[in-house]
Amino acid sequence: MAERRPTPALMLLGTGSNVGKSLLVAGLCRLFADRGLKVRPFKPQNMSNNAAATAFGEIGRAQALQARAARVAPHVDMNPVLLKPESDTGSQIILQGRVAGHLASGDFTRRGDFLPQVLESFERLSDEADLVLVEGAGSPAETNLRARDIANLGFARAANVPAILVGDIDRGGVIASLVGSHAVLDEADRAMIRAFAINRFRGEVSLFKAGVDTIAQATGWPCLGVVPWFNEAIHLPAEDGLDLAAGPPKPGAKLKVAVPVMPGIANFDDLDPLKQEDAVELVMIRRGTALPGDAGLIILPGSKTTMRDLAVLRTEGWDIDIAAHRRRGGHVLGLCGGYQILGRVVRDPLGLEGTAGEAPGLGLLDIETVLEPGKTVREVAFEHPASGATGRAYEIHLGRSEGPDTARAPFRIGTRQDGAASPDGRVAGTYLHGMFTSDAVRRACMAQIAGGALESTLDYEAGVEAVLDRLAAHLERHLDIAAILALAHARSV
Repeated sequence: MAERRPTPALMLLGTGSNVGKSLLVAGLCRLFADRGLKVRPFKPQNMSNNAAATAFGEIGRAQALQARAARVAPHVDMNPVLLKPESDTGSQIILQGRVAGHLASGDFTRRGDFLPQVLESFERLSDEADLVLVEGAGSPAETNLRARDIANLGFARAANVPAILVGDIDRGGVIASLVGSHAVLDEADRAMIRAFAINRFRGEVSLFKAGVDTIAQATGWPCLGVVPWFNEAIHLPAEDGLDLAAGPPKPGAKLKVAVPVMPGIANFDDLDPLKQEDAVELVMIRRGTALPGDAGLIILPGSKTTMRDLAVLRTEGWDIDIAAHRRRGGHVLGLCGGYQILGRVVRDPLGLEGTAGEAPGLGLLDIETVLEPGKTVREVAFEHPASGATGRAYEIHLGRSEGPDTARAPFRIGTRQDGAASPDGRVAGTYLHGMFTSDAVRRACMAQIAGGALESTLDYEAGVEAVLDRLAAHLERHLDIAAILALAHARSV
């Protein structure tokens, strides 16, 4: 019986975080899917509080977008290890979609214990694929983390997957970062990297030819292309907090939406559709800045650490700003952790988010929240009863919220009510994430807040698909796609 050849696979590493690896993988997934290949995205280990719900648990938001680009449903095997930061010194571990404990930052060597599950997920994905595109995390040149690495070359060597190294020229120092990475890697790790690429170039590409030659001569790696800046990336869901930004100023906007950025902010891509609405100006308020008095709506976004973010909100004086906003007749919306913060009290008797205890909430909703074991992770179809609009969303949360204001729940999931609202309807909260991706729901909610219909021609989902198509075409123009496929197929037993 002939021995089965390994599935073609290629890993995209970066010289650092946020160099555009996620976007490159998404674009290549769409490109190869449109060529008729069964392509699957894979990221061994991710660190992000922007998660997506799948049928079997949660994964990083970037892998969900990459699955969409590949025209397949997201699956927990696409991101078997997800670390969700809970503080500066520790993270919750999501292992193959499910909570599997806590990882202290000083205990990074434990990450190597997850390699069997990482390889198991990779093999399952490979069995159903023609091509697997693997995304690294951070930089493979962090030699202090190499001994137990499962995110970069530790995985590449264990799974025998060739890699290319991507440098971000926009941040500067791209020659040094690529050549320096080559210099600090040991010989066996260096041998896994077969080529390099330059991302986010602005200007005339030919002007960087001497730079490309310098890198190629110093490393021995060929260049697979110089990819110009892709402006439309802002229309795709972002995963990294480094990408968290407001929309552009909109002097003619009918509704200003203010969002306080708290340390544990999670699932902030909930805001992306609002950012793209012409009639809505979205402003992200950083610590040390008051909430604007002219906002029509304040959104408290999702939080991985509700109790800590509640304390920060008070330290910043944002609770006072929100109370003043409420007295002026403004609207407030809480999403997931933000919903919990709006209630009378948040209790964490088992210390699921840190130290056990409780704290008074803002008291703008007559509810109480108790954090309990057993995380809710599910995709749902829902309805906005006030308008009859429907959509699809997802839940990722700990705890339950109960109280009189839940009798005015703003949403319904089947026969179950979700969320709560104040008697005058100006304060509301929900456990739903992603509800604004529904054009009908988003328009109904914004019209209710603005006191009348807002002009909107935004088809959010169609827009994401169109941008993915244009991203694929962009990469096809600027990368050596034949060489990329050849490297993937060169993977040996």
